[in-house]
Amino acid sequence: MIQPISKYENPPAVDREFVEQAIEHVLAKIDQNLAVFTDKFPDSSSINQVYQPIDNVEWTASFWTGMLWLAYEYIGDDKYRIAAEKQVESFKERLEKRIEIDHHDLGFLYTLSCVSAFKLTGNEQAKETAIQAADLLITRYYDKAGIIQAWGNLHDPKQRGRMIIDCNMNLPLLYWASEVTGKPVYREVAESHIKQAAKYIVRQDDSTFHTFYMDPETGAPLYGNTHQGYSDDSCWARGQAWGIYGFPLSYCYTKDWNLIELSKKLTDYYLARLPEDDICYWDLLFANGDEERDSSAAAIAVCGLLELAKHLPLTDPDKRIYENAALAMVQSLYENYTTEIDSPANGILKHAVYFKPGGNGVDESCIWGDYYYFEALIRLVKDWNRYW
Repeated sequence: MIQPISKYENPPAVDREFVEQAIEHVLAKIDQNLAVFTDKFPDSSSINQVYQPIDNVEWTASFWTGMLWLAYEYIGDDKYRIAAEKQVESFKERLEKRIEIDHHDLGFLYTLSCVSAFKLTGNEQAKETAIQAADLLITRYYDKAGIIQAWGNLHDPKQRGRMIIDCNMNLPLLYWASEVTGKPVYREVAESHIKQAAKYIVRQDDSTFHTFYMDPETGAPLYGNTHQGYSDDSCWARGQAWGIYGFPLSYCYTKDWNLIELSKKLTDYYLARLPEDDICYWDLLFANGDEERDSSAAAIAVCGLLELAKHLPLTDPDKRIYENAALAMVQSLYENYTTEIDSPANGILKHAVYFKPGGNGVDESCIWGDYYYFEALIRLVKDWNRYW
């Protein structure tokens, strides 16, 4: 069922007091977890609503560290800074020892841990670690294809030439590295990749492929498919959210207005396929029925909507629509999708989906959902200086 996005003409009842109350809930859950998740990290998704403690090995490890930095920035309590700085040391060690970093998610890992540390505290070691991560990330770039390979051995014929929509969020590490080093190579790689993603991952109807393959030898476009979504021609909700947020983030650095226009199209496609409570199903093929919701995709989309709306002129009627839609999603997430304070659950958002085709993290908490929900709330109460 397609709904008109005019549904969001009027703002929901979300004021500063509402948002601050939601933030207090997040801080309470962080405090419950701080003792366990200082030397360890939450796993990517929960099991029976409980994140298991793991070492710094997953692509998702930095989302918890990013939450600690958000908490420190919001409330100024040194307990969050001390825990985050200990984790920054872990990210330095992970890079030095090359622990599970053979993928493009170096952007996630080192933006939310080390770039944020440098921006908030001036930590020079964190800055150098993040630059080294950017150095490693650009080794995954194929010059002919103009893309960064997502994961897999760069010499494996079955993996070569794979880009995925998620990588939009890894590119800010490269733009930032160019800014702080004065070296254009990082920015050039990022700009090339985002242009290819815009050209090939976004379909004619403004939905997105999860994955698109390019020939690394000739640069020829090959085909799109999915690793995460319901089918190759459906639209994986979290992927669409990565696009809604990721294209405006590249705009922040490139000032290419086409990226804003593209994000608007992705946003309109996404909003038109939301169910009554404004929280997407795990794939946008579904707008009703028994399929699982994905609160984590909704949280990403909120951040994307707020970033997108910030760049739109006051004369653009979509600016108000997108802001109201973001507020409606925040309201629904807080009222219907958050864990209880006094419960064994140690995540923040319930009803997220990690990898439905593989049966992993289905109807659980997902740590990136928790992070983006918190980021969205911070965006609503202060003029936030992006970590991205």
